[in-house]
Amino acid sequence: MECLYVSVIIGSASDLSAMGPCTKILQDFDVPHTVEVYSAHRTPEALVARVKELEQSSSTRIIICAAGKAAALAGVVSAHTHKPVFAVPMKTSMMGGLDSLLSTVQMPSGVPVASFGVGESGAANAALMAVRTLALIYPEYREMLEQARKERAARILQQNG
Repeated sequence: MECLYVSVIIGSASDLSAMGPCTKILQDFDVPHTVEVYSAHRTPEALVARVKELEQSSSTRIIICAAGKAAALAGVVSAHTHKPVFAVPMKTSMMGGLDSLLSTVQMPSGVPVASFGVGESGAANAALMAVRTLALIYPEYREMLEQARKERAARILQQNG
């Protein structure tokens, strides 16, 4: 049986490209993960059934959710699990993603969701936070994070000639 640490759930297949930085970082750090599409509004029963499966899974550690507009996905997921839920609000044509951001950060008390920035930068940071969280249990991720930080700093300093 394959070990799964992170489940990425997106509210629409159209959000897959914006979540590219998330999946790339998870791949770069060799974090086992899945990416699935479930909508809080269009497939609520299937979503809840999947979250209940993830809740029972001893190998699923973190769930990252990406959704736009009303962005209820992360809140619905959080309502059905005790595992950490990270939300990535998606850009929208209406308010550029502000509507999504406000939806993810304004969860009611008792429904915790860690929210990140809108779009690709939020996707990258959600993945990095997932790796940092896993590093609390698996020291090899901490070593990889330290190496990645050094490489990022070196790339920036190279620009100074």
